Amino acid sequence: MRLSSDSQNTIKKILDDTTSNPSTGIPGLVFTAVDKTGTHLISHASGNLGLSTPTPMTLSTTFWIASCTKLLVAIACMQLVEASKISLDSSSELYDFVPELKEKEVLNENGDGLVERKGDITLRMLLNHTAGFGYSFMNPRLAKWGRPAGFDEWNGDAREIMRMPLVNQPGSAWEYGVNIDWAGIAVERISKMSLNDYILKNICEPLGLKNINMFPTEEMKKDMASMNQVWSEGKAEERDHIYRLPLVAQTDEDKKRIFNSGGAGGYARPTEYAQVLATMLNDGVSPTTNKRILKKETLDEMFKNQIEQFPNFARQGGAPAPKSDLANSLPEMYPQAGNPPQGWGLSWFITIAPGDTGRGANTAWWAGLANLFWWCDREKGVAGIIASQMLPFGDLNVVGAWFGAEKAVYDGLEN
Repeated sequence: MRLSSDSQNTIKKILDDTTSNPSTGIPGLVFTAVDKTGTHLISHASGNLGLSTPTPMTLSTTFWIASCTKLLVAIACMQLVEASKISLDSSSELYDFVPELKEKEVLNENGDGLVERKGDITLRMLLNHTAGFGYSFMNPRLAKWGRPAGFDEWNGDAREIMRMPLVNQPGSAWEYGVNIDWAGIAVERISKMSLNDYILKNICEPLGLKNINMFPTEEMKKDMASMNQVWSEGKAEERDHIYRLPLVAQTDEDKKRIFNSGGAGGYARPTEYAQVLATMLNDGVSPTTNKRILKKETLDEMFKNQIEQFPNFARQGGAPAPKSDLANSLPEMYPQAGNPPQGWGLSWFITIAPGDTGRGANTAWWAGLANLFWWCDREKGVAGIIASQMLPFGDLNVVGAWFGAEKAVYDGLEN
């Protein structure tokens, strides 16, 4: 598979126009697309490392990938399911490893008290976000409950995640939240390894990836993108990192004290992350190392819609975000003409109907808080990621660049 030179030039222009326009506030972007052979159809770095860091962004630039980490943890969980270490649907097995879940209560409708949990939690529920957990930057009730101290999901302390109540009864609703952080805790306790070490050994090593890590190596830090912020009044500036502890950890003891966040703890080069996507396109076998990390049947299950009862789960937005510095208010997560049913797999968004960009049916995609977006289209055999380090989430300029670049990929595919 190849990409036409016209499409390559179109993608480069989309990125360059976005990063060179001061009104966007976006200093730099990296985009890469791959096919099932692991071939990079296009890889382009545009702009600079930060609004106050005029060093050019490169294909070696490291990004905090935030919730793009969830894909790696989902793979880890399903590896353990394949090995019969845990079942997707046994709450008792999950409680054996994570007994704290059995004690969870549910935040009431007013956000000022807790009520008894009425159902059990399973690993499948954690992976498909129906277990009942939320995020304080998205759920006003949870934000209210945490005050005056508040919740900080990126403070590097597992106790922060563990003190958060459920916001829904298990199985009663889809809600995005710290579910995958809990799944990561399960991986650690089942494997008797840190989550980072597990991912490095069982995903990165078989795929030959050296620059995906929860604790960026010195090599990764040499080309690290800075965090940037667009404030409510429109001013854009470089800012301190919101997930900083892994960046300043020096010793093994430092690292042992920091929570390995399955929901948001990863750093990566987008070109290497894309090789994980290529492996998914290739039914669980790395096209570059020929090592298998998942069975095809397992990936088939992961790409299956797990929440058919909630076809409009991603169309419930529009209310003001509780923490507007972290996320914009979005009426819909992924608008599609005609509002067809949408789904969630294990663990990613599924656009069941073909997309306007040219993506095929049952394409997986998800995102990271600092405006990173990936997609994986098994039907048409192409995947990709666009990466920025821009807050708040839902930046329309990055989203526009992503949609434009993705469409150009499909427009220019040549077999």
